[in-house]
Amino acid sequence: LFLGVCGDEFSVLRSPQSVVFRDGSWPIPGERIPDVAALSMGFSVEDDLSWPGLAVGDLFHRPRATVLVTVKGVDKLALPVKRISYPIENAVPFSLDSVANAIHTLFSEETPVVLQLAPSEERVYMVGKANSVFEDLSVTLRQLRNRLFQDNSILSSLPLNSLSRNNEVDLLFLSELQVLHDIASLLSRHKHLAKDHSPDLYSLELAGLEEVGKRYGEDSQQFKDASQILVDSLQKFADEMFNLYSGNAVVEVVAVKTFNSPLTRKTRSILQSSQSETENPYNLAYPYNYNYSVIFNIILWMMIGLALAVIVISYNLWNMDPGYDSIIYRMTNQKIRMD
Repeated sequence: LFLGVCGDEFSVLRSPQSVVFRDGSWPIPGERIPDVAALSMGFSVEDDLSWPGLAVGDLFHRPRATVLVTVKGVDKLALPVKRISYPIENAVPFSLDSVANAIHTLFSEETPVVLQLAPSEERVYMVGKANSVFEDLSVTLRQLRNRLFQDNSILSSLPLNSLSRNNEVDLLFLSELQVLHDIASLLSRHKHLAKDHSPDLYSLELAGLEEVGKRYGEDSQQFKDASQILVDSLQKFADEMFNLYSGNAVVEVVAVKTFNSPLTRKTRSILQSSQSETENPYNLAYPYNYNYSVIFNIILWMMIGLALAVIVISYNLWNMDPGYDSIIYRMTNQKIRMD
């Protein structure tokens, strides 16, 4: 499955039979994109997703991988015509940390591959077999620059058109395309990981096109050439990942010009007690966690079972005939008779 967002637009280019997207123009909230990825992989989410674009699909055959590529700084990408598109409502920053945590928790004993990478910011996070599969992957700006000038880099086969090898902005953009090529190439050497039962996750963030637009302008020939090169590279990357997973992978592309608000992380304040008194003057209880009902039923029926077991055991012990039911008294009586 290949998903794309073309400037506040969410498009599905390819999909396995187990994942069904309906035709329509239903807007999808930007903050719920990770939930779409989680539900398509068969994981549960805290809040129900009332978005009709994603159907239930086959619950017993879920995708083996999800690949999400975030492209910043572009309104719309000229993706192939054969796609199902949905507009994005309130494009805010998001992450797939919840999906990565679910995979790490449920499949810690198996061989999942979890890779989260932002080359321009030198951010990388690997879990499971990703550390061995992508050991040679370039992740820093210096490594990316050196990788571009190696003999087997994409510069030898990629038409640069108006882009230059001597410009730092152009090299940053091209280095991100090199990362896409290297991920598929390195994964092809470990095809057995694409056939196991544990799901894999790839989350990539590309900001090179945004820098090209800032450097030359969005109406420049360089920006147009870079956009076309990016579309071709994304389509090739999607086809390669789709084939590596035997047609059972979800590949998503999120193209957003600007996010509406920065991603903030919740922290605990040393003044939390005084703040909570102001925000909650009626001393109301906190909302229940979605696992509350599950834990409550487990504890309730376990306590009922233990109570019944104690009652039954106590009743049988109280009414037990020592001479008939107990082997200890029986053996003692036989020994006395023998003596």
